[in-house]
This record gives sequence, C-alpha cells and structure tokens, in this order.
Amino acid sequence: MLATNQLRSALRWLLRADEPAPLRTEAELTAVTEQNYRWNFTVNLLDGVNFWFGASFISSATVVPLFISQLTDSQLAIGVAAMIAQGSWFAPQLLTANVVERLARKKPVVVNLGFFLERVPIWLTAVAAILAFRSATAALLLFLVAYAWHGLGAGVVATAWQDLIARCFPVDRRGRFFGLTMFLGAGSGLVAASLSAWFLEEFPFPLNFVYSFSLAALFITLSWVFLALTREPVQPSSIPRQSTGEYIQALPVIVRQDDNFRRFLVGRLLFALGGMGTGFVTVTAVQRFQVPNSTVGLYTLAMLAGQTAGNLLFGLLADRRGHKLSLELSALAGMAAFLIAWLAPEPAWIFAAFVLMGISTGGVIVSGILLVMEFCLPEKRPTYVGLTNTAVGVISLLSPLVGAGLAAVNAGGLFALSAVFYAAAFASLHWWVREPRFA
Repeated sequence: MLATNQLRSALRWLLRADEPAPLRTEAELTAVTEQNYRWNFTVNLLDGVNFWFGASFISSATVVPLFISQLTDSQLAIGVAAMIAQGSWFAPQLLTANVVERLARKKPVVVNLGFFLERVPIWLTAVAAILAFRSATAALLLFLVAYAWHGLGAGVVATAWQDLIARCFPVDRRGRFFGLTMFLGAGSGLVAASLSAWFLEEFPFPLNFVYSFSLAALFITLSWVFLALTREPVQPSSIPRQSTGEYIQALPVIVRQDDNFRRFLVGRLLFALGGMGTGFVTVTAVQRFQVPNSTVGLYTLAMLAGQTAGNLLFGLLADRRGHKLSLELSALAGMAAFLIAWLAPEPAWIFAAFVLMGISTGGVIVSGILLVMEFCLPEKRPTYVGLTNTAVGVISLLSPLVGAGLAAVNAGGLFALSAVFYAAAFASLHWWVREPRFA
C-alpha cells in the first residue's frame, strides 16, 4: 500500500496534477492562444518534422516487415508487428481519457510521461538489430517488445497530445497545421527513405538495420525536445470526478444518443479493417516478384511521396470543406491501392500502390485525428477521442492477425478484402455521416 501511494504521488508530481491553474474567461483564453500561436506552430512543426523523419527509418509498411522476414519465415511474426503498428497507438486511449479530461495541464502527460513511455524504447530497436549478429530469435523478441512498448506508450499519452493540439490551434487552423507539419515531415522522410534504401543496399544484414534504427531513435528523441517547448494555454477542468466504473457505464450512452458520432464511428472501424493488408504488401512483392532489398527502401520513398501530397492537400481542403470529405477521398485512395496490389502484373505497379497507400495515410493522419474533435464540446474531447481511437485500435490489433492467416493462404484475397472494406468506409462516410462542423 505504501509503495502504491508513493507511486501515485510521484505520478501526480510528474503530471503537475496538484498545481493550481489560472482562471480565465473565454476571451482571455482566446487571447493567450493567439499570443502563443506562432510560437506553438513553430515548435510543434519542428516536433512533427523530426518525428516523421525519424519514423521513416523504421517504416511499419516496408522496413519493419523486411527486418522481421530476415529473422524468421513466420507470417505470424509479421502479423504481430503489423498489429502493433496499426493498433498500439489507438488501443490504450480510452483507458486514459477519464484522467486526462480532469487535468488542467495536458503537456506534462505528453512530455514528462511520454519521454519514458514513447521515446526511450525506440532506442531498443537499434539494440535488437545489434543483437541480430548473435541470435535471430533474441533479436526478434527484443524488437517486438521494444516496438510494442513504443507504440503502446505513444497511445497512453495520445489523448493528452490531441487535446493539447486542440487547445493550441483554433478549429479553422488545425487542418493547415497538421497538413503542413505532415507535408514537411513526409517530405523530409523522402530523404530518410532514400538513405534507408542506401543502407539496405550497401551494408550487410543486420548492420544496415542498426544504422536505420539508430537514426530513427535519434530524430524521434530530437522531436521530443521541440515538443517540450510548447506553451500550453492552461485551463482548469469543469468535469466532475468519476470512478472508472461510472465512466465506462456512461460511454454507451454517448454512442446511443449521438447518432452522427455513432455513424462516424462505424465508418472509422471499416476504415481500420481496410488496413489489414498493409503489412503484407512489401513481403508479397518480395516473394512474388523477387525484388531486391534496395527496392523496398524505394517503396518507402513512394509511400512517403504519396503521404507528402496527401498531408498538404487534405489539410488545406479540411480547413475549407471539413474533414469528412478528406476522409472519404482517403478511403477511395486506400481502395485503389489494394486493388493495384492485388492485380499488379509487374513489380512497377507496386510503386503506385504505395503512393496511394501514402495518400490514404495522409488523410487519416490529418482528418482521422481532427474530425472526431468536432463532434463534441471541448471539455469532452478526451472521451470522444479515446472512444474513437480505442475502438479503432481494437480492430487494428486484431485485423492484421486475420490478415496473416489470409496472406498465408492467398495474399490476393487479402488485398481484395482490404479494398472492399475501404469501399464500405467511403460509402458509410459519404451517405450516412453529416459533416459536424456544418451540421
């Protein structure tokens, strides 16, 4: 009991939960937000650019499946990595929403707690690559543990991070911030992908992955430095304290009463199911067309090129027309990507599939995150964000395992099914959901 109390006290100190927050009127809060807008735009832009530059060295769609395929022949291991990549960021968010909602300060969750949960474990992926010199099994185990620790840790702080972004940027400027950040991040990622392709071609395994994963860790940690410079417009919470049980019991009421949000949630889940084939496109191309390792690095380049374009275009479009349209176009791009991956007659077509996957990813990053914030009042953002992303996370955790089973039998059937789910996501969002900003 004493140890538990000490741990709770340490956590509250780390999160600055007991420090009083200034009481501000709505006008004063708006003035503080505008005063710090340029500063917050700059430091968060640098955070995002460095993060995505680093993440390109450890791309979940290309580099990670290739690394695992050189440690083991198991499709299950690739499925587990895809499950971590697609679901770990989403799944934990609802578990933290009840606490985050009551915190006056979101930044300490993201910066102080996030350093240990999200940034530190990425260094262990480089250690895993070094370990591959001695033992493939030990390297695979350490890599999956570190990869999951990083992904789940990011998910734990994600609700607070999204609320922090919503506080720092007005609703009609969030799209351009996200779009420009991801545009520059993905653009810099093109350089990282080119360098990664060179590592994979010029250096033997596993030294090539040691270099890639080390640079990933370096720049992802550097991004944390810029994130820590954010000036949060602190505001006290008006949400009453609820037990975990009371909080969970209230969630079905939200889904039942908010018809438009419920329909959006169905569309997002269909979107998540569409991604079940993502982790298998690279491996299938290698097995089907015998493409070299250097080509895999170019696949990352193609995906980032698509994401670069998608980030900027969807961000600008969303500020003018709302995020629903951006998500609809992202679903169509995802559908086209998997149709090409399924029917490609030669390896050059796979580049088009990755470009379209990048465009789809760009829309999801920008509008999948920001649209949900517009369904509710600001004080309920963590709950709506957590509810959406955890539901998406559960599907994203399970669907790659289904994908692994289908890939082992018939990869073409897996890609066709992914295309069907993307088509269903488009239909549900287009004809069933009202744009909340204009509703």
